[in-house]
Amino acid sequence: MATPVTISVGSQVWIEDQEEAWIDGEVLSIDGDKVRVQTSNGKEVVSMSSSTFAKDMEIPSAGVEDMTKLSYLHEPGVLQNLATRFGLNEIYTYTGNILIAINPFQRLPHLYDQSMMEQYKGADFGELSPHVFAVADAAYRAMMNEGKSNSVLVSGESGAGKTETTKMLMRYLAYMGGGKSDVEGGRTVEQQVLESNPVLEAFGNAKTVRNNNSSRFGKFVQIQFDNKGKISGAAVKTYLLERSRVCQITSPERSYHAFYFLCAGPDEDIKRYKLGHPSEFHYLNQSTCFQVDRMDDAQEYLDTKRAMDVVGMTEEEQEAIFRVVAAILHLGNVDFAKGKETDSSIIKDEKARFHLETTAELLM
Repeated sequence: MATPVTISVGSQVWIEDQEEAWIDGEVLSIDGDKVRVQTSNGKEVVSMSSSTFAKDMEIPSAGVEDMTKLSYLHEPGVLQNLATRFGLNEIYTYTGNILIAINPFQRLPHLYDQSMMEQYKGADFGELSPHVFAVADAAYRAMMNEGKSNSVLVSGESGAGKTETTKMLMRYLAYMGGGKSDVEGGRTVEQQVLESNPVLEAFGNAKTVRNNNSSRFGKFVQIQFDNKGKISGAAVKTYLLERSRVCQITSPERSYHAFYFLCAGPDEDIKRYKLGHPSEFHYLNQSTCFQVDRMDDAQEYLDTKRAMDVVGMTEEEQEAIFRVVAAILHLGNVDFAKGKETDSSIIKDEKARFHLETTAELLM
């Protein structure tokens, strides 16, 4: 919170509100630590002075692009500025060299096209409107000018937009560092860097209550550049995968995308892996959610396979991976019953035997 500001009768202030979080109003009287306020919705409320904050009356109607320019840098002032800008479809705001992004929960392709990347290329930080490309460009320029590695930290709660923001950062860095080809495979290094995202999302992302494409793991992405500023390679380190999601989910969430993608694959793959609708598998039917809005599982399966091709996975490697994915689903359908001997178990029925034998075949 900001340093306390003297509040007097007639001052415009922010006070806490259970419905709106904060609401503005005018101070009617002050009695010790108690402040009586006439709020903008017509109510009279008594607030404690410790939770009463001065309202910035000089802030422009469109808000400010950099919140260090606010007269009062406290929670209600910050939230008011962010809300004002979001209402004008401005989802990015600076606080010094920190970029705050508000997830619009819709596609905004005009914000991330080629022409937008060209605008931010080489522009001084803060010269143009706040944008994730400006952060990426500043990091790239600092790396080239100082000859030192630079890092960009993307953090936020679930659904804040971390995954998409990371992809935009990588797109811009690939744009700046493009040009080096993988002669053997006919692929550019920057293509391989970008196509690693669909692969990671297929096997590490899932639908949750708050987010249809939630990353259930952390990742450290390292993009390597040569002395000319061209991408020479990349490495991705993953950690803290939510392993329990493989075998235990609740409605309305889903398990990892890869399971549903494979179940929606071409007929020949369905037959080869002996699969069916997700509702037929215990690890998936614990939830009643099998489809995600605006996500075509069949197309995503093909896109994932294409991405695996681009990053350099062979057909044999891809086949081995999807055999394991299918085997996990079959393994979840293996049920046991109590055997005749003490503490013994037997396969429950022929259906369970089928899934057990299929699991063994797939893992051979």
